[in-house]
Amino acid sequence: MWSMHPWERDARLVKKALKKGDEAYNLIVEVSCTRSSEDLLGARKAYHSLFDQSMEEDIASHVHGSQRKLLVGLVSAYRYEGKEVKESSAKSDAKILAEAVASSGEGAIENDEVVRILSTRSKLHLEHLYKHFNQIKGSDLLGGVSESSLINEALLCLLKPSVYFSKILNASLNKDADKGTKKWLTRVFVTRADHSDMKEIAEEYNQLYGEPLAQTIQEKIKGNYRDFLLTLLSKSN
Repeated sequence: MWSMHPWERDARLVKKALKKGDEAYNLIVEVSCTRSSEDLLGARKAYHSLFDQSMEEDIASHVHGSQRKLLVGLVSAYRYEGKEVKESSAKSDAKILAEAVASSGEGAIENDEVVRILSTRSKLHLEHLYKHFNQIKGSDLLGGVSESSLINEALLCLLKPSVYFSKILNASLNKDADKGTKKWLTRVFVTRADHSDMKEIAEEYNQLYGEPLAQTIQEKIKGNYRDFLLTLLSKSN
């Protein structure tokens, strides 16, 4: 995974998620919501070359129901990454989301407006929306939707990626984790090591679980694999 170009790696991750089915769709959310606009576009281009079809087309043919609309929308996004936010639009979107969550909860994924907001708005816009939602509802948006839902995965990846990745790392380092879950550790390290957010992830992990990530790796992982992970982690400091 480390030797692959990031765009090829992400394209292959999405393909693998489609082959695994529902249980792995959160990986498609991860790729589409935690990458930059250019990197997501690059992954879509790599998908063309590797699999002779578009990522959107493949998702649409494998995924059905309300999940398809959300996932196709997320991978198709090319988000604005500038510093401008229209506060009135952020507040309006927050009201739409508040009404959708209040009226349908898990069914919010069926709401076209919710999908539009999550798949088109800039991450900075969504941060402002998050603030307005919490003021309107008096509760945390991330607590209003089931943790297991794709909507929650998308919100967490878009709003607090360091928290999302910390939870993935913690699950993969759990002594009772199955073989598939343990592989998440490699995925997070190799996909985030070249990005500045790896340092933020390590800090968030320490804050959430009360132990430095490097120390956890040192204690729970052995051999050359441990050394490799620690080397990648040190690159971010």
